[in-house]
Amino acid sequence: MKFSELDVSEEILKATERMGFKEMTPIQEQAIPVAKTGADVIGQAQTGTGKTTAFGIPMIEAVDTENPDIQGVVITPTRELAIQNAQELNSIGLFKHVRTVAVYGGQDIQKQIRDLKRHPAIISATPGRLLDHIKRHTIRLGNIKVIVLDEADEMLNMGFIDDIHEILENTPEERQTLLFSATMPGPIQHLAEKFMKDPKIIQIKAKTLTVSLIDQEYVKVREPEKFDALTRFLDIQMPERAIVFGRTKRRVDELMRALQKRGYEAEGIHGDLTQSKRDLVLRRFKNNEVKLLVATDVAARGLDISNVTHVYNFDLPQDPESYVHRIGRTGRAGKTGKALTFITPGEFSHLRAIERLTKQPMKQVPMPSYAQALAGQQKVAVDTLKESLENKNYKDYESKAAELLSDNEPADIVAAALKVLTKEPDTTPVHLTREAPLMVRRSGGHRPFRRDRDGGRGRGGYHSRDRERDHRQNRSFRGRSRQKSNNY
Repeated sequence: MKFSELDVSEEILKATERMGFKEMTPIQEQAIPVAKTGADVIGQAQTGTGKTTAFGIPMIEAVDTENPDIQGVVITPTRELAIQNAQELNSIGLFKHVRTVAVYGGQDIQKQIRDLKRHPAIISATPGRLLDHIKRHTIRLGNIKVIVLDEADEMLNMGFIDDIHEILENTPEERQTLLFSATMPGPIQHLAEKFMKDPKIIQIKAKTLTVSLIDQEYVKVREPEKFDALTRFLDIQMPERAIVFGRTKRRVDELMRALQKRGYEAEGIHGDLTQSKRDLVLRRFKNNEVKLLVATDVAARGLDISNVTHVYNFDLPQDPESYVHRIGRTGRAGKTGKALTFITPGEFSHLRAIERLTKQPMKQVPMPSYAQALAGQQKVAVDTLKESLENKNYKDYESKAAELLSDNEPADIVAAALKVLTKEPDTTPVHLTREAPLMVRRSGGHRPFRRDRDGGRGRGGYHSRDRERDHRQNRSFRGRSRQKSNNY
């Protein structure tokens, strides 16, 4: 179905045309007409299927532009998604003059208060910061018409479920609730039963969870060998642009410094970076000023990163769905991609869980030797020399070459040139703090870590005013695993 066939206002149709939208995705085609009736909706679909537009169009259509109150709220797990949703909603609401403001941790709350005084119709927010505003009375939800829970399962995994209950209890009973989630674990079903009225269920089954053009491999290594293994793969594969995923912020910082120490162009991104620093890192990566982006799972969802040739899972993610989102950064737009995962001996149960979810077995590859890494770099040097010969851009050096040939054998000269050109594998010692492997809980239900009000894990934990820093680093493995190391 085309957007032009939708029974919506001319302003919405004009906006979707301006945004380049033509054919609707399945979740949009099924959810928009139902949500427009005012019914509660549960939409089950994978990330990247157009959910923002699916809930955005009905929400904006319901806004009374003469009413200065907040009329719609979108709750989302991360600041990136809060910003991304706000941008898309502002584009959809452009011609209806419906304004959306993003509210999230990590940004000056006074700036947000000033924005809120300009009476936006819709708020796109992360749970912790939204609760802060509710308690300051700078956001009042007493007159909202629509509330959206976006990526509900992700908010559950990140420990926000109690906050969601508290927020919903601050909303009017006569409201429309739209819940979108890739999976429907028990606590999300319970939330729907408690706060939704006869919801219409729309389930979009993904044809495949991974892109067929992604070559998925894993290497079995001991924890102390992982970094040397990573650098050897980098030397052999020479990725044009790659993301290296670490499980924790500490891991990302240490990995970035270690890569830089060995001569690789690398930058790191995680939830503790300021927004300006995060924007700078992403800009450098997108502009090919650095080839390696070291990231926590925050980069797997909500960030606009394309043209990635390789994904390296230095640490396994804490749930199989995050693996899907990680490797989904490559193999896009018909291009091939490669995903390599590092598995320690105790983590094979998690590898099998990923394979069950994706229905695609991973191929095991051996850890490269130093000699293989050196051969990879030598090939790069040979290719560089051949390219120079083909371009014939060496005329100014012919006299020097003649001098060298008068005193040396040609093969010796070429060998010396190749040695100079070759980036020999660096074995500079580096230190990485050991991360405990993911552990499987053999009993019990889905009980993710509960964060304290400042974002730590109970008393004595990591403290920050803004809870939505990087909580997914401590998520449970589909409700069965707990990480047993200090992730902060």
